[in-house]
Amino acid sequence: MNIMTEAKNLTSGTRPASGKVRMTPSEAFIETLVAHKVKDVFGIVGSAYMDALDLFPGAGIRLYNVAHEQNAAHMADGYGRVSNRPTVCIAQNGPGITNFVTAVAAAYWAHTPMVVVTPEAGSLTAGHGGFQETEQMPIFSRITKWQVHVNSPLRMAELMHRAFTIALHERGPVQVNIPRDYFYGEGDYEILPPLVIERAAGGANSLDKAAKLLAEAKFPVILSGGGVVMSGGVDEVKALAEFLTAPVVNSYLHNDSFPASHPLACGPLGYQGSKAAMKIISRADLVLALGTRLGPFGTLPQHGLDYWPKEAKIIQIDADHRTLGLVRKVSLAIQGDARLAAGELLKRLKARGGARKPDRARLADVQREKEAWAVELANWHSPNRKGQIGPRRALAQLAKALPRNAMVSTDIGNVCSVANSYLRFEQPLSFLAAMSWGNCGYAYPTALGAKVARPDRPAIAYVGDGAWGMSLAEVMTAVKEKIPAVAVVFNNNQWGAEKKNQIDYFDNRFVGTNLNNPDFSEVARVMGAEGYRVDHEDEVGDALKAAVRSGKPAVVEVMLTQELGDPFRRDAFRPPRRLLPKYRKFSARQYR
Repeated sequence: MNIMTEAKNLTSGTRPASGKVRMTPSEAFIETLVAHKVKDVFGIVGSAYMDALDLFPGAGIRLYNVAHEQNAAHMADGYGRVSNRPTVCIAQNGPGITNFVTAVAAAYWAHTPMVVVTPEAGSLTAGHGGFQETEQMPIFSRITKWQVHVNSPLRMAELMHRAFTIALHERGPVQVNIPRDYFYGEGDYEILPPLVIERAAGGANSLDKAAKLLAEAKFPVILSGGGVVMSGGVDEVKALAEFLTAPVVNSYLHNDSFPASHPLACGPLGYQGSKAAMKIISRADLVLALGTRLGPFGTLPQHGLDYWPKEAKIIQIDADHRTLGLVRKVSLAIQGDARLAAGELLKRLKARGGARKPDRARLADVQREKEAWAVELANWHSPNRKGQIGPRRALAQLAKALPRNAMVSTDIGNVCSVANSYLRFEQPLSFLAAMSWGNCGYAYPTALGAKVARPDRPAIAYVGDGAWGMSLAEVMTAVKEKIPAVAVVFNNNQWGAEKKNQIDYFDNRFVGTNLNNPDFSEVARVMGAEGYRVDHEDEVGDALKAAVRSGKPAVVEVMLTQELGDPFRRDAFRPPRRLLPKYRKFSARQYR
C-alpha cells in the first residue's frame, strides 16, 4: 500500500494497516480522536485550536459549545461515566483552560477516563507574559493521572494516543498540553489503534486467602463500590452474594452498584444513607469491600449510628493499589479488577464445598431492616406549607416518578444530599455525583453529557437553587444543542448546607446564606426550554413525568420549605469563642 492509498483510507475514515502517512499536526490530532472512536468533544471555540477544529465536521466529530468551560468538562465527565470510555474536553488557552480546573478535579475523584486537551501560548513566545498566557501544567498536577507537554509537533499522534491509553486504564483525567503553533506544519505520522490492556483478578494466593475467609465467616457483608460499576461487575457480585447469602451495601454515592430490588440489597452507606445498610454492616464479622477506597464520608457515623464494624475482618479489593488500606485498616488487600475478582472468588468458594442453601434467617433479617427503614423514611418529614413542599416529601414523590432506566446526577447541598436516602437504581451507570470533591454546579452539565452519551435513557439532574446559579446558563446549551435533559431545581431561597451550620453553631446568624431567586421555570421558558413550577406535593411526580415526556430540555422548579437535614461536617466545627470585646456577642452562649 503506497502513501497516497493510505492517505485516502484515512480520509475515508479507515485506519491504515501500517506505516506512516504525511499529514499536518492538526490532522494527526484529529485522526487520533477518530482512531479512539471519539464522536463528541466538549468545550468553547477558541483560536488556539481552530486549525484542528476546522476538521471536526470532516471527521464526524461534534463540538458541544457550552456557556462556561467548567460545564464543558462536567459534560465530558458525565459522558465518560455512563459510556465507560474516554471522553474529551478542549478550550482556549489561558482563562479557558483554568476554567476547567474544578470540573477536572471532580472527574479525578470520580475516576472518569477523560482527555483534557489544553492548548497554550505559542512555543516561541512562552514566558513573555503574553495575552492569555499562564503555566498550565502545574495547575492540573494533582488532579490528573498523567500529564504531557507536546514538545514537538511531530509527537502529536504519539502523545495523544498515550493519553487515551492512560485515561482509560488508569481511570482518570489526563492532560495533553499543546503549544498553539504546534497544530501547524507537516510530518510523517502513524495513527495507532487503541491499546487494549487486560486486567487481572488479583494474586492467586490472595484470592485463595479471601475465599477461605469468606467461607469461614459467620456474617459476611459485601460493600459494592464504584469499581464494580466501572468494571461491569454487578452480575458477578450478585452471583457471589447469592452463593454466600451475603447482604450487599452500596458505597457512598454509588447507589447503582447493586440492584435495589434484590433481596440482599440494603442500600447506601455514608451521609444520608440507609439505616438498614448501616445496621446490617454493623453486625458483620467480615466485610468484602469491592472496588472502593472506603472513603471517609462513606464510613463515618450517620443517623446517630457508629456503624462501621470494629472487630470485623476487612478484605479490600481495588484496581488501584494506592487505595488499599488507605482509610481503613484491612486484613487482606488485593489489587484486582472488581468484576474478575468477584468471579474468581465464587469459583474458589464453589470448589471448596459446592452449592450452599440460602440462609433464610439472614434474608429475613435483611428484609426486616429494610422494611423498618422504609417506614421510618416515609414518616420522616415536616409538614408542607402553603405554596411550599417539605423537602423529604418532594424527594419521595420524585423517587416514585423516576423512570426505571433514568440516569440521575445530584449536586452538592443539603436537599440534594438528602436525596441519597431516596435514590434507588436497578442498573449500573445510573447515578452520577461529584463524590468527595463535592462542588456546586456539578449536576446539570453532567446530566447533559450523560444524555449525549446515552440518548436512549432519561437524564435528570437534582440541583439546589444556589448551585443552579452556577449552571443555569447551560439551559441555553441544551436548547441550542437539542439535549433533552431535565433539571429538577429545589428552590428554598437559601444556601441550605451552610445555613444549617449557621443554625447549629452560630445562633442563627445568617451571613451570605439567604437568596432571593427569580422564577426559574419562567427563566427556562425564556431560554427556550420547557418550564414547570411546582408548589404542591401532589404535582411533583406529574411534573417530572411531563418534563421527561416532552423530549425537550426542561426545568422543574420545586418550591420547598426551609426544612434542612443534618449538616455535612459536625467534625469541622466547634462552638465559636471570640476574644476581642467588640466580637464577644458573636461567641457561643457558654463563652459570653
